[in-house]
Amino acid sequence: MDSMGGNEDAAPQLATTPDDPSMPDERLAERKSTLRKELRAARASMSVADRRAAGQALRDTLLGLPEMGMAGTVAAYLSVGPEPETTGLVFALWKRGTYVLLPVLRPDMDLDWASYEGPDSLRDGSSSPYGLLEPAEPPRGREAIRSADLLIVPALAADRRGNRLGRGGGCYDRALARVAPSVPTIALLYDHELLDEVPAGAFDQRVRSVAQPGRGITKLG
Repeated sequence: MDSMGGNEDAAPQLATTPDDPSMPDERLAERKSTLRKELRAARASMSVADRRAAGQALRDTLLGLPEMGMAGTVAAYLSVGPEPETTGLVFALWKRGTYVLLPVLRPDMDLDWASYEGPDSLRDGSSSPYGLLEPAEPPRGREAIRSADLLIVPALAADRRGNRLGRGGGCYDRALARVAPSVPTIALLYDHELLDEVPAGAFDQRVRSVAQPGRGITKLG
């Protein structure tokens, strides 16, 4: 990827599979695994400068959303590795007075939630099995996600029906299942990661929009 928005002709050709509830679990898992490997390789090939520029563009897009301006509570996450950078977005939301919830990964691969109270309120990622920065504030329980007026979620890819491909643990599918249909859920992607189709099963929860650095917000479904 040569620039923040990427070159459409140079975008990786990613294997996709129709959304088929009847697909055997083993075949579905294999399709997802193959696609994850391709997407991770594409992210790994991006330069640090491109990833940083993408994060800045996403931050500006999301902060300008009317829904974001009206949201008293936003559930977000802190990016890791080559994910679209979210640290600046989370800090900006907190600075302007938004109550920000961040996830705390439980041993059962579900998500608890705790408040973000600035950069000094985070625990070192060395205590997490996945190297995640997590809030040090007291956890508020799995159901705290229901209080969010808007959700920002990670994804490796999504399709135009709203199917989302995550990292494979299922934690965000569990969290999204608790969210009312009226609440905006936005997955953050790079420009080449909105696909025609991604593999999805009955357990997988859809998102309602994606944000991309070069394309802004796209409504799904």
